[in-house]
Amino acid sequence: MKVPIPALTFDFAGIELNRRQGLSRQLYQTLRERILDGRLSGGTRLPASRDLALSLGISRNSVMRAYDQLYAEGFTESRVGDGTYVALLREKSPAAKKLSTHLSTGLSPGLSTKPLIMAAESSNNVIHSTAMHTLDQHHLRPPKSGLPRAFRTGVPAFDLFPFDTWGKLHAAFWRKPGLQHLGYGDPAGEWRLRELIAAYLRTSRDLRCAPEQIVITNGAQQAITLCAQLLLEQGDVVAIENPGYRAAGHAFGVAGARLQGMAVDDEGMRSPALGDSGCKLAYVTPSHQYPLGVTMSLARRLELLAWAERNQSWIVEDDYDGEYRYSGAPLAPLAALDRSGRVLYVGTFGKVAFPALRLGYLVLPRNLVEPFSRRRAVDMRHSEVGTQMVMAEFIAAGHFQRHIRRMRRAALSRRDALLAGWPQELAGCSPMIKPVAGLHVTVAVDTLERETELVAKAENVGVEVAPLSEYWLPGSETPVDDRAGLVLGFAAVPEADIASALGRLRSAWRV
Repeated sequence: MKVPIPALTFDFAGIELNRRQGLSRQLYQTLRERILDGRLSGGTRLPASRDLALSLGISRNSVMRAYDQLYAEGFTESRVGDGTYVALLREKSPAAKKLSTHLSTGLSPGLSTKPLIMAAESSNNVIHSTAMHTLDQHHLRPPKSGLPRAFRTGVPAFDLFPFDTWGKLHAAFWRKPGLQHLGYGDPAGEWRLRELIAAYLRTSRDLRCAPEQIVITNGAQQAITLCAQLLLEQGDVVAIENPGYRAAGHAFGVAGARLQGMAVDDEGMRSPALGDSGCKLAYVTPSHQYPLGVTMSLARRLELLAWAERNQSWIVEDDYDGEYRYSGAPLAPLAALDRSGRVLYVGTFGKVAFPALRLGYLVLPRNLVEPFSRRRAVDMRHSEVGTQMVMAEFIAAGHFQRHIRRMRRAALSRRDALLAGWPQELAGCSPMIKPVAGLHVTVAVDTLERETELVAKAENVGVEVAPLSEYWLPGSETPVDDRAGLVLGFAAVPEADIASALGRLRSAWRV
């Protein structure tokens, strides 16, 4: 049955087209917008393409292309021998009749006439409230972008990366990539890169693992998130260093875990009690605790391993900057002492190469490799093949080890520049200790008020100093003033920039 045609006419007044841009596209967008906001009601007859072209001073082909696109997307319908009309909703149900009434009154069904920006502002209200509450509690601040300043934390000397060498390897791979690399890859990562990582860990960390135990990730953060997703259930307890790496805590919190802050002293994180079976997982940075910089003692390591084995719990070991040790070889990780398959080792290339690389890895107990690979495949199939293959060649050709040695020397030199120029008699602060590892140093401050003052004055002169108080879990029992301190990264900028920043700090702090 034919739907009666309302006596509605098309008004093309106000249609303005920019002749320097695609005319058909502009006309299509204009008509589509008028249909959506109700200015062109259902049943309105559109002018013949020839007439509209003449009225607008454009070619008929431009009008026809716009009409064809509207028809293809269901905004219009064609009636044989009678022209083109704005589509009417067929009345097949009470709901359809109600929507049809909206159309006939000039309102498009279910579409808001509010500006897009207003709809975006209310987006939080349409996400499940429990999920939003969790996200509000465990969100990450946007990382600092752009060129690093002194004394940004978590950033290596990526100004020293051999980009010429990397670029040549990258071009060589993509000039003639093997066809086997162009389909869907192994979600655990490219085999050659996993082989080379296993060999590197055996020689540099005394961590004896097989390539089959390694899963490539998009940086350390994805590795930690995978651990949270697969090892925890809603309400499980996670023991985490306090103060510690808050991004790890956020990953566990978003997975539904309850965070149990563990005190950190000169021997590293205190272990959960041996009989504590209520804790499902412990997250630690034993080689160089973040942010206090202490190394976990052997006694604490053995105690933690005994706890995990007895309670069938997990340990996630984050070796985020293990390459940077300034006396002797890098320390053997906790995973090298594990004999019961309870430790998951997280490694990253971001602290040796540059953070934007987004390349990390997990060394897993053998029984976890398959589920971790399956979970990763659900999220993103696999990591980008070019980066993996170029890194594999970078390691195989010896560039990686040479670069590590260069980065270690540079970090040591930049550390010494910071120590030489630091105002050791700064009021309200303890003297700066000499870090023996890592890319940052922490200075204790007497009160939270003094910490806030020093950080604000540093920011006013363009120097980044992180407040130690932000690394503590909310609700920590430690007195507020005992959480105060300054965290300074010393590897991000050259020695001259460090000296300049220290001069500005002395002036701002009136030392």
